[in-house]
Amino acid sequence: MNRVYNFSAGPSMLPLPVLEKAAAELVNYGDAGMSVMEMSHRSPAYEAIIQKAEADLRKLMNVPDNYKILFLQGGASTQFASVPLNLMTTGKADYVLSGQFSTKAYKEAQKYGDAKAIASSKEENFTVIPKITPDMVRPDADYVHVCYNNTIYGTKYPEIPDTGDVPLVADMSSCIISEPVDVSKFAVIYAGAQKNMAPAGLTVVIVREDLLGKARPETPSMLDWQLMAENDSMYNTPPCYAIYMAGLVYEWILSIGGLTTMEKMNKEKAALLYDYLDSQDYYIAPVKKEFRSMMNVTFVTGNEDLDKKFPKEAEKAGLMNLKGHRSVGGMRASIYNAMPKEGIEALIAFMKDFAEKNPK
Repeated sequence: MNRVYNFSAGPSMLPLPVLEKAAAELVNYGDAGMSVMEMSHRSPAYEAIIQKAEADLRKLMNVPDNYKILFLQGGASTQFASVPLNLMTTGKADYVLSGQFSTKAYKEAQKYGDAKAIASSKEENFTVIPKITPDMVRPDADYVHVCYNNTIYGTKYPEIPDTGDVPLVADMSSCIISEPVDVSKFAVIYAGAQKNMAPAGLTVVIVREDLLGKARPETPSMLDWQLMAENDSMYNTPPCYAIYMAGLVYEWILSIGGLTTMEKMNKEKAALLYDYLDSQDYYIAPVKKEFRSMMNVTFVTGNEDLDKKFPKEAEKAGLMNLKGHRSVGGMRASIYNAMPKEGIEALIAFMKDFAEKNPK
């Protein structure tokens, strides 16, 4: 099997055992006589699939009983509008700008009310996470929004921010199910699935029940969380196959020991790469240590020509999608749950070889 190491920021690689099980079930799922892709979402067979996926995610993340789990479409970017439409009841919301996606969410919210940026690390080129304290939050704000892990810049919140009594909303697209997190500290968690959970097309929203039923009158039905919750994520045809794949991922993580095991594996992989970066001076890791992401590792050589050459040469070695985001440049290794330790070792070996063959 000639599989490469795929360092794409998303859609990203999926666990090999999950892909192999999906392949075995592709043509005929169980005794259904058909593929999951062919099933009616109203059929008993598919209802069992989506119900198990929800139950396994609830177990995996230890989601409290007073939270709803929604399987939706539209990507996390659609939730940039869904959040204010469902939560902005007084017309005020506070945003922390720590990268491109939190900024996009902030700009989207400005269409619906008084969205205020209470902190930003733009002046530091988003290499740090802005510090916020409860006194910075407007007490009459409906919520505070953060992006918990910044895919493009390679930063992550080192701790859950304290927003006092104001509900905390987090975009966790690029770090969900990578480590244990106290869901009860958040009012809403949402995440596009294409980085750690499933193929593109699925978005997961975890929302505290007392926040449902407050959607603005102009909220489109497809963006109304209460409507989706009342219909068990099947108000319309959901992204059936992506939900099935997510369910296989949840099942796989539970089988290896859950998020405690996953966190241990991810910390070990990230430490390997960061330790190498810190041990030499050919490559530069721009993110300050306390804010480094376990999922997205950014680095540069400091030479634009070498930065362009690196991803091209890496592809020849079977190390794919290492080019940094166009707004940042350099290189980015996205090392999500499915990336094996061997992939990190192969990357480091290539980095050493590249540095030796391409002196600055």
